[in-house]
Amino acid sequence: MDLSTIRITEIFYSLQGESSTAGLPTVFVRLTGCPLRCQYCDTEYAFYGGERQQITEILATVASHKAVNVCVTGGEPLAQKSCIPLLAALCDEGYQVSLETAGALSAEHVDARVVKVLDLKTPGSGEVDKNLYENMAYLNKQDQVKFVICDRQDYEWARLKIDELKLTERIDDILFSPSTGQLNPTDLAEWILADHLSVRFQFQLHKLLWNDEPGH
Repeated sequence: MDLSTIRITEIFYSLQGESSTAGLPTVFVRLTGCPLRCQYCDTEYAFYGGERQQITEILATVASHKAVNVCVTGGEPLAQKSCIPLLAALCDEGYQVSLETAGALSAEHVDARVVKVLDLKTPGSGEVDKNLYENMAYLNKQDQVKFVICDRQDYEWARLKIDELKLTERIDDILFSPSTGQLNPTDLAEWILADHLSVRFQFQLHKLLWNDEPGH
């Protein structure tokens, strides 16, 4: 297999909409393909198609945007084996690199310099059975675990998982995000405050600014 090329849906420059770097100018490298079908997915256009590019081409495009932060996202980036050398190449160029992964595929070989933002799938996603809990062993303090919360059941499930997986000991940032159109963000914020949870509430900034249009 040729690991020097990878299938890309889009590369664009925008503000990071979520995670601990929300609001920072970032180049997004969106890879094509995903084995999951979460019911709330907002990037279905990345499931198929795309254009195969050399990693050197991708680096040149990223460099043209003159940014410090790069986010490799999808789809599910780890569905393509070339994602691993792409991440390493971006780190070698000196970028602050993050990886958005659904947590269903192994993150064992992801470069240690990369900040992994791992999305643990809640029951409301419809894909809770795809969580690969072995990935917890590959988390570093800098990494983040995200829960997309669809309802109160998801919230209670996530609370239990934080304790069960000892996430507060493994990582510094646990993210709770309300599923757009399914859960009132204020309700989630109030649940977090009432329970004194040590998590970061987040709301997808790009949806507020650009209504989640592709390329933003």
